[in-house]
Amino acid sequence: TIAGSDCSGGAGIQADLKTFSAHGAFGMSVVVSVVAENTSRVISIQDITPDIIKDQIDAIFEDIPVHGVKTGMLSGIETMKAVAEKLREYSPSNLVVDPVMIAKGGCALMQPDALETLKSEIIPLSYLITPNIPEAVTITGMTISSVDDMRKAAAVIHRMGAKNVLIKGGHSAGDAEDILFDGEKYHSFITRRIDTKNTHGTGCTFSSAITANLANEMDIKSAVKAAKDYVTMAIEHALPIGKGHGPTNHFYKLYKESGMI
Repeated sequence: TIAGSDCSGGAGIQADLKTFSAHGAFGMSVVVSVVAENTSRVISIQDITPDIIKDQIDAIFEDIPVHGVKTGMLSGIETMKAVAEKLREYSPSNLVVDPVMIAKGGCALMQPDALETLKSEIIPLSYLITPNIPEAVTITGMTISSVDDMRKAAAVIHRMGAKNVLIKGGHSAGDAEDILFDGEKYHSFITRRIDTKNTHGTGCTFSSAITANLANEMDIKSAVKAAKDYVTMAIEHALPIGKGHGPTNHFYKLYKESGMI
């Protein structure tokens, strides 16, 4: 995972590593930003210098085989360029791009002037990109108010170079319907909406689950379906901790099967 850290443990690098572990994958991380946040707010952000970002990527790829990569929070132009340079150098398979733009509490995690760099440097490298509806609106400049609009936006993002596009419908009304476009066909994934405020880190968790499934040699449709089932379970049993949006329960299934709950 190449992303920002979340000191409260519910999103970012911490959520990614928990999700990888829950899927039997060995997680490694490149921290691009240190984010002082909790379930209620983002207090401050410190970006890591591009040289240290690139050194972290080198440290992993020169030593350990990598079967899947996800990017999360990439705050600015220099961060994106550093990450893109190394991704082009190592050409990892199964690159999942989660274009994180805003924290659950509303704080911007991607600088507005970095949007064009995201589109030119990061999206063309992706095997899959996983924007939610507000992120897809920002990327495409379109209005998205229906499933048909989601399909049209997915096609636009596909033309930007992403091999597969998954637009998440969590911000729409009714059931949570996600649309996957593989360049030829559209695939719909629907689950019932869970009435809870405890959804901190759901996007990070979903994209990490997909990445782990791809690394475990699932095809794209199966990887998305299994990841959606996983994140739905994690939301359904989310942890009511903190004063704001509590985190999902990454290990609920493992705890239940082991008899711990």
